[in-house]
Amino acid sequence: MPHEAQYPNKLATAQAWQTLQSLAQPPHSTDIRALFEADPSRAARFSARLDDLTIDFSKTAIDQAVLDALQTLARSAGLSPFRDRLFEGARVNETEGRAAMHMALRDGRAAGLGADTATGRDDASGIAADELAKMQAFVARVHDGSLVGATGLRFTHVLNIGIGGSDLGPLMATEALTLADGPILHPRFLSNVDGLGMAAVARDLNPATTLVLVASKTFTTQETSTNAHAARAWLVAALGEAAVGQHFAALSTNLDAVAKFGIKPEHVFGFRDWVGGRFSLWSPVGLSIALAAGWPAFAAMLKGAAAMDEHFRSAPFAENLPVLLALVGIWHVDVCGYRAHCVLAYDDRLRRFPAFLQQLEMESNGKSVGLDGHPVQHPTCPVVFGEPGTNAQHSFMQLVHQGTSVIPVDFILAANQDHGSPDAHRILAAHAFAQAEALLRGKTLAEVEAEMRARGVSDAEITFVAPHRVFSGNRPSITILQSRLDAFSVGRLIALYEHKVAVQGCVWGINSFDQWGVELGKVLAGNLLPDLAPGAPPGAHDGSTNALIARFRALRQEA
Repeated sequence: MPHEAQYPNKLATAQAWQTLQSLAQPPHSTDIRALFEADPSRAARFSARLDDLTIDFSKTAIDQAVLDALQTLARSAGLSPFRDRLFEGARVNETEGRAAMHMALRDGRAAGLGADTATGRDDASGIAADELAKMQAFVARVHDGSLVGATGLRFTHVLNIGIGGSDLGPLMATEALTLADGPILHPRFLSNVDGLGMAAVARDLNPATTLVLVASKTFTTQETSTNAHAARAWLVAALGEAAVGQHFAALSTNLDAVAKFGIKPEHVFGFRDWVGGRFSLWSPVGLSIALAAGWPAFAAMLKGAAAMDEHFRSAPFAENLPVLLALVGIWHVDVCGYRAHCVLAYDDRLRRFPAFLQQLEMESNGKSVGLDGHPVQHPTCPVVFGEPGTNAQHSFMQLVHQGTSVIPVDFILAANQDHGSPDAHRILAAHAFAQAEALLRGKTLAEVEAEMRARGVSDAEITFVAPHRVFSGNRPSITILQSRLDAFSVGRLIALYEHKVAVQGCVWGINSFDQWGVELGKVLAGNLLPDLAPGAPPGAHDGSTNALIARFRALRQEA
């Protein structure tokens, strides 16, 4: 049953929402440009720092009255007790009866974090530390060549087979940590059950030098299981059945299924149910990160996340980066009515970060039922999308600048580059700052007409073209700036968004840690699969689905 501390002071919360709504109405200004005209130095007051990390939210329509009201909302929604319960290891994942103690994975045994379970209390920090030590020893053996493949050759590639959090997190972090200097083991990721993915693996990799990780807590996820058996067949065909134990490792808790698959017990790395899939890259699910980037990089990433954990746990709301990031998002979604959110990382190493955030945010907070079992009374998670800058400037940023919907943007960049092209990095940064400034300032019709007239453009052409070159401006953005992108700052950045998600879930009164919406489609797919077989009788589906199945079978050319 839900814990009473999860429920806010409903009267105070309702009043806080009403206050926020009133602050979005005249005579209160929601014009960001007007806020800067009234206070050109507002960036100093509407930004926050943790060491070298700065979050500037001054290019939003938030003034001190709005910020105060947002913090009042957070307090009335029970954010302080929620945060306490989260770090105490209480079962904040109410609908599944689990804690959400991924923080224990990244701060060592001395942190002393525990997690309540259905059967008692886990020493979460101790369990995580033991598993990390086992992972570190395994990584060391692979890297120093004491653990080799069945033919005696050293491993050169690591193939991670997983889906969802067992794929997006490791893939994103591995690219972030290895793109600059290159990997120690070359990583490959296989997630989609489409057979072309496995075909590419078979074409590009040498089974004799490939270490395969199967990332599935239950070892029963259909997509992962299908790909794992395909990889097993590929390896057995080349090296024989006896090679499976030498070339496979499992990131799972289903020891019986893992043993049946042929994986050695010493190659199995587990984690408890208080680690959710989309929060699991810090666990053995991140083994591919350590194998590709090296243990020091993986450990530094954990330390960066732990630094953000401590900040989130102890900093007052007015200085707390995850809290501020979450509250700005709530202002945009629930008060301003913005239903999409764009993330632009001006660093190619973070090219998969928007995809990672899509799962983190939309799977966590894409909910319409509150913890009290009733429909929520306000919008929750926006649609999250993004690409690396400057690529995005030549695709969907047209819509962000001139479309009919206002879409807030997070700009993420580092001040220092890790390559030998400082001029390129300055150009990159100039584009990031310019995009944010353009969203803020826009360009009026009078400005466009004056520019065209100065170039000698005819009045007829000005009349026709000028309206198309007008930018409304007053479009909000947040800039997240840090010294450089390294393993520590990558971990810190990921944890920043993890805690942002938890804060928003608390304020919205939903459970950010379950994902029942993922399950229905998986169940129906299992029920529907037999109906696709040749000669199968019609299934009990709706008319459209039955017609599509019939047409699929008619078009299909069975061998």
